[in-house]
Amino acid sequence: MNCVRFDGCEVYPSKIVCVGRNYAAHVRELENEVTDRAVLFIKPNSAIADDIVFRDDELIHYEGEITFLVIDGEFAGVGFGLDLTKRRVQDELKSKGLPWERAKAFDKSAVFSDFVAFAGDVARLRVELYINGGLVQSDGCRSMLNPPGDLLKDIKSVFSLENGDLVMTGTPEGVGAINRGDEFTGKVFDEETLLVQATWVVK
Repeated sequence: MNCVRFDGCEVYPSKIVCVGRNYAAHVRELENEVTDRAVLFIKPNSAIADDIVFRDDELIHYEGEITFLVIDGEFAGVGFGLDLTKRRVQDELKSKGLPWERAKAFDKSAVFSDFVAFAGDVARLRVELYINGGLVQSDGCRSMLNPPGDLLKDIKSVFSLENGDLVMTGTPEGVGAINRGDEFTGKVFDEETLLVQATWVVK
């Protein structure tokens, strides 16, 4: 089992619950439709990776996301997550009305910072992603079509959440392709206070 770190301890998520189309600007960016309910899908534990891996034969897009760690059915920690997506594969699957797992749930498709305890107002949380020092994504919970509290209630009506499970809350606009050697830095803020950050170089 792969693990993440929460307040310095190893935690083993049984799954990652992911939310699609949760920022209107990103929905427009990919020319998708806004849905009446949150778009939910799963990444398995095997998707968790410590590094961002470039694939010569695939177009892999990055999607930076505020990610919550669940304890006792509630959001107990927050971190930065990268949802890596095989974009051409996803476009083909969507065009045929097929599930997204081949594009979203493959090995090493989820990369995370450490997680830190957070018991404040989740509406104040925001995310920033930098590539090679340039800001490419920036937005927060106030812009979400489905805010964290509503998401948690909706997710729990569908899935049982085990201690350590992760919830990726969707990506703002500004997604794009990864390239070998790129330096990614993801940050999560409580308004202007930096809570957690991490840096990776694409291998």
